[in-house]
Amino acid sequence: MIWRWLICFSVGLGVALGALVTGKVELSNSRNLAVRKHKDYTGVVLWLEPVDRPAPTLPPKRVEMLQKDKAFQPHVVAISLGSTVDLPNLDLIFHNAFSNFSGQPFDVGLYAPRTSKSVTFRHAGIVRVFCNIHATMSAIIAVLNTPWYAVTLATGQYAIAGVPPGEYQLRMFHERALPENLKFLERRITVPESGLALPLISISETGFIPAPHLNKYDKDYPPAGNDGTYPGAPKQ
Repeated sequence: MIWRWLICFSVGLGVALGALVTGKVELSNSRNLAVRKHKDYTGVVLWLEPVDRPAPTLPPKRVEMLQKDKAFQPHVVAISLGSTVDLPNLDLIFHNAFSNFSGQPFDVGLYAPRTSKSVTFRHAGIVRVFCNIHATMSAIIAVLNTPWYAVTLATGQYAIAGVPPGEYQLRMFHERALPENLKFLERRITVPESGLALPLISISETGFIPAPHLNKYDKDYPPAGNDGTYPGAPKQ
């Protein structure tokens, strides 16, 4: 868990549009195959909270989290308060997205292929999403009380646009990092009008232990076999 300072540079966007805050994240001590083999650093959420003033409220947005190939795509989505996530089912089987964790619990119920459900999020927090039929399906929806946020690309790079000059607390979330490790990495930053390039952030996954989750009834998933295929559906 270290911050390695790089040469900072400025990116001017004009005062009216706000500044651009950029940086890069790397993951270390990971057991995840994509991280170890391909250096895939996607899915880290970073956001800025103003220190001396409340964050402005912007019009809500709609984003998509597909259910495709028995997976939520993208695996991590970040939104601001009041925004809506659409959950279209692109598989040839039924799905049932739900969350009973902190943030905002929801259950859209069982729905058929080529249909969609949506959820509007009105409480800030990290929402862990699952499918009541497929135990291997999981996702993260980060609901943030700020309009300034980003999710890292596979390269670990991120860019937060439209940031007014001022003092901010930089916060972050990664599902395989311990909360105390992430808390240690938080920093207060000053964003100038010209923009800011932040130093490399190294997030350690040391101490993370994956744990199986229960279904929406707080029961173990039944043995794999009934995957939600509807009668007469083509084989996948």
